[in-house]
Amino acid sequence: MLLDTPVCDFGWKAPEFTLKDPDGNSFTMSDHLGDKGLLIAFICNHCPYVKAIGERPAADTAELMSAGVNVLAVMSNDYRDYAEDSPPNMKRFAVQYGYKFPYLVDETQEVGKAYGAVCTPDFFGFNKDGGLQYRGRLDDAHMGGGQGRARELINAMMQIAETGEGPRDQTPSMGCSIKWS
Repeated sequence: MLLDTPVCDFGWKAPEFTLKDPDGNSFTMSDHLGDKGLLIAFICNHCPYVKAIGERPAADTAELMSAGVNVLAVMSNDYRDYAEDSPPNMKRFAVQYGYKFPYLVDETQEVGKAYGAVCTPDFFGFNKDGGLQYRGRLDDAHMGGGQGRARELINAMMQIAETGEGPRDQTPSMGCSIKWS
């Protein structure tokens, strides 16, 4: 089912969490809330929307990370019902698309619920104080190849890194619903 994300609730505070990657390494949200902010992306492996944007998030997040913006990705789907989203498949997916950021398993789905994540992909951009400043889409290329795209996520996160505030005009992300248990 295709869903759109809600409008950005500017200043909403990021709930703390500690999640593990498929190798069992723990990552705590507040440890990644750097001086230039933090992007948290809710994604999964089986979603046609995530697959269609393919390498674009990897390239965009690499650029953000080189500018000092930290990135975490969270997979909140019930992988027991969607085997393609299992931790071993998450690991393969991250390698396939060249992800350099931690890709974390939300085993209990508590993090997805605490953040109000509704679809994959769902992007949350926070300033250095943990205040939400972006809740929008990756770019305007939708499921296309990304040629000549407006890089909305990159532009928003760079603005947040520089000023602490996101753009007031944001277009919601859209994608597949999170698969709750």
